[in-house]
Amino acid sequence: MGRKYIIGLAVVMATLMLISVVDAASTHPDKFNANGNVLISDQFNNRIIEVNPSTGHIVWSFGANNSSDGTVGPKTVVGPNYAERLSGGRTLIAGTGIGAGASPNLTNGSVDNRVFVVNKAGKIVWQYGQAGVAGNGTNELDTPVAAIQLPNGNYLITDQANNRVIEVNKAKKIVWSYGNDKLLKDPNSAELLKNGHILIADENNNRVIEITRKGNIVWKYSGTIQAAAFASRLPNGNTLIADSGNSRILEVNKSKGIVFKYFTNMSAGSNTAPLPSNAVMLKNKNIMIADQFNHRVFEINSAGKIVWHYGKINTPGNGKNMLNAPYTAFVIGDYTGQTMPQM
Repeated sequence: MGRKYIIGLAVVMATLMLISVVDAASTHPDKFNANGNVLISDQFNNRIIEVNPSTGHIVWSFGANNSSDGTVGPKTVVGPNYAERLSGGRTLIAGTGIGAGASPNLTNGSVDNRVFVVNKAGKIVWQYGQAGVAGNGTNELDTPVAAIQLPNGNYLITDQANNRVIEVNKAKKIVWSYGNDKLLKDPNSAELLKNGHILIADENNNRVIEITRKGNIVWKYSGTIQAAAFASRLPNGNTLIADSGNSRILEVNKSKGIVFKYFTNMSAGSNTAPLPSNAVMLKNKNIMIADQFNHRVFEINSAGKIVWHYGKINTPGNGKNMLNAPYTAFVIGDYTGQTMPQM
């Protein structure tokens, strides 16, 4: 890390707390869209936030920051499950909605059903799906849980309640689709692989599948996972999986052997079933995890040690250093094992 040796236990401890997704020896000023900032979909706070990992400050946000606000509109989002940063400081957001009883403050639930792009000012510049409308017709979605931008500029949307993954162009035309009630069961994420195949976390079929564009399954991992929430292919060919129902993160190889596992419910004070919903490997080989119902996001190193975190474990809230059911956490500028968006 290039840090000078410092004598004194208190100073050493303070130094260790600064190790994060940026070089611990550097200062990391509060700046919008800075490489190394962490973009979090803070689901039950109905917001997307960008956090400086060095200071813990929120440098950008979109949404209500209010767990009781179920209003869907041009400046709000309900139950965002996914967000990624695009070029020009734009942000792609999957406005999923919140089911009845999922949030204590929204007992009747509130649907959103939009995938949209906002600029730095929070203005929607592109949208697919209609606010509060559930369907599978033209410009309709039903519980879109994830969306990524492909290198060709199109958007790959995981349309969960419609049991499909669709590719939509900027003119809002579906140009590719996979899935139905027999093929998928509540898919939760989809990524484009370098070979042109699609990697899908088929959540309630308890599996991760790799399919060709023609819909042929060429690789599958199942049997030991329960509720596959997210999957990404790593540069070494292994697959990183958020095994939500088992409260763990898995790395499996091509032969389906487990080469790494980490349980998110082993920390002191943890929820017994936190349902981790997202995990991505970073350039430095650390893993960033969204630990949904522990209300935190954190980074672990290869030894499974937490080196950075945001949120108070098992404590929901919307104040300083607090989250409410965060669903994804991505490091801006780091797309290791993910589909690189149009830049």
